[in-house]
Amino acid sequence: MPRSQDTIDLLLTRRSVKPFTMTTPGPDASELEIILRAGARVPDHGKLAPWRFILFKGDARAGFGDVLKARFAQIEPAATEDRLKLETGRLLQAPVVVAVISRIVESKKAPEWEQVLSAGAACQNMLVAATALGFACSWLTEWYAYDDGIAAALGLGKNERVAGFIYFGSPTLPKDERERPVLSEICTEWTPR
Repeated sequence: MPRSQDTIDLLLTRRSVKPFTMTTPGPDASELEIILRAGARVPDHGKLAPWRFILFKGDARAGFGDVLKARFAQIEPAATEDRLKLETGRLLQAPVVVAVISRIVESKKAPEWEQVLSAGAACQNMLVAATALGFACSWLTEWYAYDDGIAAALGLGKNERVAGFIYFGSPTLPKDERERPVLSEICTEWTPR
């Protein structure tokens, strides 16, 4: 198999971008299809597809913002108007948002943990694909990924939970860097005793 230095460079420089710094354009229909296809092309023991995707585009982002605002006001009655405004505008920060839903499928072959990891891999593949296409992206959870009321609004089943909300847009700021782990501090080599 041929080596791809471009792929290695992309993996070593990929960086999450804060959604509030994103702008238009976001991925168009064909670019979004590429991103979603990359998300579905991950290790998947037993071919279970233990994930699915919910897309938020156009007015649906504001509509879901209304759901977030109403739910947050319900669980935090003392929330300020500024905080409620923040909840309303969450998905409006990026032109396209995809909720990646981890779904556990009954299987004798693939334990639940493997299925959850597969959903995480779907998120990562989508980030890498979007970055390769030139988009800014970020994988977030926040409170609404763990809230039962929001899960109901998303139509999640008992075997499903949010793995993350992935925001896609165009960058407005140059890519910065942050400190990364020192490999010698996180990597060991096993040897027999």
